[in-house]
Amino acid sequence: MTDLAETGVVTVQRIVVPETADAPDARVFLEMVRIDNAVCLEDAGHDYLHEEPDEVLGFWQDQTDWTQLGFAALRADEVLGAVKLMISNEADASTIEFDLMIDPPHRGRGLEERLLAEVEREARERGLATIQTWTLHRPDAAGPRLQPSTGWGAVPADDAQTKFQLASGFTLEQVERNSVFDLTGDLALVQRMLADAVAVAGEEYRQIQWTSPTPPEYVDGFAYALSRMSTDVPAGGLVIDEQHWDAARVERRDARLKAQGLTVSVAAVLHVPTGRVAAYNELVIGEDRSGATQQYGTLVVKEHRGHRLGTIVKCANLLRWRDLVPESPRVSTFNAEENRHMLDINESIGFVPASYAGAWKKVLEL
Repeated sequence: MTDLAETGVVTVQRIVVPETADAPDARVFLEMVRIDNAVCLEDAGHDYLHEEPDEVLGFWQDQTDWTQLGFAALRADEVLGAVKLMISNEADASTIEFDLMIDPPHRGRGLEERLLAEVEREARERGLATIQTWTLHRPDAAGPRLQPSTGWGAVPADDAQTKFQLASGFTLEQVERNSVFDLTGDLALVQRMLADAVAVAGEEYRQIQWTSPTPPEYVDGFAYALSRMSTDVPAGGLVIDEQHWDAARVERRDARLKAQGLTVSVAAVLHVPTGRVAAYNELVIGEDRSGATQQYGTLVVKEHRGHRLGTIVKCANLLRWRDLVPESPRVSTFNAEENRHMLDINESIGFVPASYAGAWKKVLEL
């Protein structure tokens, strides 16, 4: 097969962030979204991670807290692949996260290397030594497995995306399980689990719920919980830049979610003595409510663990979501394989594995 990157017919260009999805300069951006969806379908074997252009565009158009940029590989006017980068705007940020996606018919023809070179160039120019990315894998792949440095979980060693990461100098640092829950079935078990967990938690903890935007009385407490997401979740061997949150950042996030056309339900637990949010769960869906629901953040703040708060927020939000968005057939979520406690909750509720993700890291010489 011809190595496209060596033929001289492929060019790489910065992706323009258009004003709207139907703007004259939106074509390459739209192709990036299409290719991203095609790669997810090919690698995971399902469409539960599908995104619409407006969802992606709404996120890219707010660059206050994250710098987002991308590069596309083109042959004449044909977009063959793309890479998108996300960089925290925190003063002490040290990493670049990226997604490299080649349209499946053009994989393995040198385009991966060409676009990875753009990521590494960008990282060096910004003085950021660590670059990190994720690969998707089907759950039923046969053959040898590769374990991460944590020793928890594994990805297929013979998958093309695994081989490319290893050949490019990356190390596998974590494996995440993508689990799905059937929203069309009987939720009696979820109701019983919620009631039992509330009884265990006791009077120091109170359930609260809202649909984005965040009510003013909870903005400060929610900001605190969101800030703990970068410090309290299992990271394996990844580098996680700490995120600082305040009320203004929560409000910016809510505005961005609205611009993306997303409906967001939050189930949280308030620690009554301090007034802080001790745990939360977010369920999210785009304008097509017949598609899969995405679970965004789920967190129990470290000092409040052991009170079944994770069960409370997960079960409460599933029950609320069934009433709020009855058209959605399933919830899709990711959890680190070493996060055994959260996986135990998922499994007891009825989540089942749908695919897996490998988290990869490379440290550059600057």
